[in-house]
Amino acid sequence: MEKSEFFGRLVLMPRDWAITDANLQKLPTMQISENRVRCLRCHTWHLKQAVSLPRNEFYCPSCLQLGRVSTLENFVTATEPNHFKPLETYLTWHGELTNSQKRCSKEVLQAFEHSRDHLLWAVTGAGKTEMLFPGITDALQKGKRVCLASPRVDVCLELFPRLQDAFQNVDIALLHGHQTDPYHYAQLTIATTHQLLRFYHAFDVLIIDEVDAFPYAQNEKLMYATKQAKKPTGMCLYLTATPGKALMQKVKQKQIGVSYLPQRFHGFPLTEIKPKLVFNWWKKVQNKKLPKALKRFLAECQQTGRQFLVFVPHINQLKVVLNAIAQNFPTLKLTTVFSADEQRLEKVQLMRDGKVDGLITTTILERGVTFPKIDVCVLGADDGTFSSAALVQIAGRVGRNPQRPTGTVLFICDGISKAVNEAIHQIRFVNHKAKEESHAVSHLS
Repeated sequence: MEKSEFFGRLVLMPRDWAITDANLQKLPTMQISENRVRCLRCHTWHLKQAVSLPRNEFYCPSCLQLGRVSTLENFVTATEPNHFKPLETYLTWHGELTNSQKRCSKEVLQAFEHSRDHLLWAVTGAGKTEMLFPGITDALQKGKRVCLASPRVDVCLELFPRLQDAFQNVDIALLHGHQTDPYHYAQLTIATTHQLLRFYHAFDVLIIDEVDAFPYAQNEKLMYATKQAKKPTGMCLYLTATPGKALMQKVKQKQIGVSYLPQRFHGFPLTEIKPKLVFNWWKKVQNKKLPKALKRFLAECQQTGRQFLVFVPHINQLKVVLNAIAQNFPTLKLTTVFSADEQRLEKVQLMRDGKVDGLITTTILERGVTFPKIDVCVLGADDGTFSSAALVQIAGRVGRNPQRPTGTVLFICDGISKAVNEAIHQIRFVNHKAKEESHAVSHLS
């Protein structure tokens, strides 16, 4: 193995593997107590009897997808040396930030400079990625190692080409569970948050995108991974449109800084939600009858040639909804997509390439994935599966493109749930705040 593969990493090696390089260090894989063992990669405790191997050895089932950790191995690591060749040019993006984006971008850069944890709270479609460019550029110029992590592989796959285009001279590593390319050492890394479990004191700047999203939110294993992946002297930047209570509590207690942007980069407001009460919508769909509101929605999309997403609460409803729509709109090209779908990435690409008219999906596409000029319908928006944050993110898929900054967000419900109500009011609130900010800026100028 190349020595660089050990920099800031936890590499599993046989317990009897001999270290010949003084810069490499062995670390234990498990902490053993009287009745329990704890994995030192994901920090999960297990009862000994549940995770035992022959000859009084133990393993961790909680992070098996990254390779089995057991007492038969050690971790081998090397201190992150920041061995990066300086470049003449880092940022090759020539876009222009709005004044509001510039303000937030400057605050983010200052947080990077002072290694201070920070929250960038910006509405969906505000241009969060572009706001990071000045800070990332400054960090790279100073020889720092940077990672941009997201809970969703779809988001990583969308971010990778965007950062490649913005930093054309920089070697960028992409890490996720579906890849076949071997790991390589790079100054800038894009990774799923699960991949952070492989790192140890590696990053000077660690950016967590969509920090409120499943599976990151309330996941102690991934939060531990974040803490372990950044250097003790490093910092974390959290990105979200819908911060949770724990994060806001840290802001309130001044444990982290915050930058707030209530307006999309193109200046248009978020598309507001249109709720429509349709009693027993599910029974109608099961009988291959579509609610009138859904029929109108699909007919408009078909007439205008616009793509669309139809969200459902549960995986077992996907095919039923697909068949009902196909019965009523036989010329529409449709497919379904969900988290465990082996063809998920290919289907999302078909949508991007315009080869399908719409996707019937679960919450897996609630965030991070951008399709220009689409409309959205949520069937059963009042179902407990949909949190208010998820509903805001789903609504935020619409109107992101400046060529079509408006659109339709239709929620079909048996009743108006608390989450639906909160989502409606949150979008109205940020639109009101954006209007106030615009008025203040125009008044000053």
